[in-house]
Amino acid sequence: MTTMDDLPLRDDLRGLTPYGAPQLDVAVRLNTNENSYPVPEPVVDAIGKALAAELRDLNRYPDRDAVALRADLAAYLGHGLTVDQVWAANGSNEIQQQLLQAFGGPGRTALGFVPAYSMHPLLALGTGTGWIPARRGVDFGLTADEAVAQVREHRPDVVFLCSPNNPTGTALDPAVVAAVLDEAPGMVVVDEAYAEFARPGTVSALAVLPGHPRLVVTRTMSKAFGFAGGRLGYLAADPAVVAAVQLVRLPYHLSALTQAAARAALAHRDDLLGTVAAIMQQRDRIVAELRARGHRVADSDANFVLFQVAGDRQLRRGASDAVPGPGAGDQAAAWRTLLEHGVLVRDVGLPGWLRVTAGTPTETDAFLSAMEKLS
Repeated sequence: MTTMDDLPLRDDLRGLTPYGAPQLDVAVRLNTNENSYPVPEPVVDAIGKALAAELRDLNRYPDRDAVALRADLAAYLGHGLTVDQVWAANGSNEIQQQLLQAFGGPGRTALGFVPAYSMHPLLALGTGTGWIPARRGVDFGLTADEAVAQVREHRPDVVFLCSPNNPTGTALDPAVVAAVLDEAPGMVVVDEAYAEFARPGTVSALAVLPGHPRLVVTRTMSKAFGFAGGRLGYLAADPAVVAAVQLVRLPYHLSALTQAAARAALAHRDDLLGTVAAIMQQRDRIVAELRARGHRVADSDANFVLFQVAGDRQLRRGASDAVPGPGAGDQAAAWRTLLEHGVLVRDVGLPGWLRVTAGTPTETDAFLSAMEKLS
């Protein structure tokens, strides 16, 4: 049997494994930050009708530039955005890949502050862009001074900022974005995949788009909209950025069915986003309960929680200022224990830490019950 080793594969791809979380058949799946709530029936009906209307014309290519969809996305985002400031693709991963194709590539570099979204270095690798893993603080936080110092040192062509950050869950201080924009010589990409779950008062980078032509804000419909199977991501930026990514996009990259389904979902956004408050409630419940049990937990503005598997008995029970520190405990063993009790969470490779998605109340009950087996 032929293996990849027998093929003339690029040297920098040898020994790698594809990105992805385990897909296991368990009762409670809380490892991929999906929205646990099914699509409401009125939205199912609307999407079905929208798809049916496209079927007879599937012999024709779709709108290459997805203009109507982009107009709907601009209206949803607000901030005075227009259709020429928005671009859409098959998930925010493809959006970020297109950005690296346009602004990265051989001889150029991209920088991200790790731990962060683990797909970013893989996108850099796939586009021939050098990857620079910049550092976060000991509490996984990031200050403006820390960020600026590393951008100044490396002078990357693209900087990735995640707000809220994955896997830690905490949104960035707007001062970090502002400081990086002032210092970075190239593009600054703020990944806001979880923005709809942010705590009240959190400022989106969309607010500072005017006057910053090198700033790009990426979003997705996979999380808050519960549209993960629909695969729709998008960006907001200066019109010149949208024009640039159109140079590298594949022709007709968004199918007519994807565009129709996404537009129907956006038209029923109140129904779809109706689960956001319930998910945030379960997220905050997980944070409070784990801290009450003595676990260290990162503050979360997302639909997931990063927690230390071993409870620190020296922490004041229920402390509101508990922040992540050096790992304690075996996260791989804890992951297996939770799995044995029917709960699948994510091992993101941080020693002593695991990440759990906030789901339904029943799923939270199951997770918290399984966590008791770790003590």
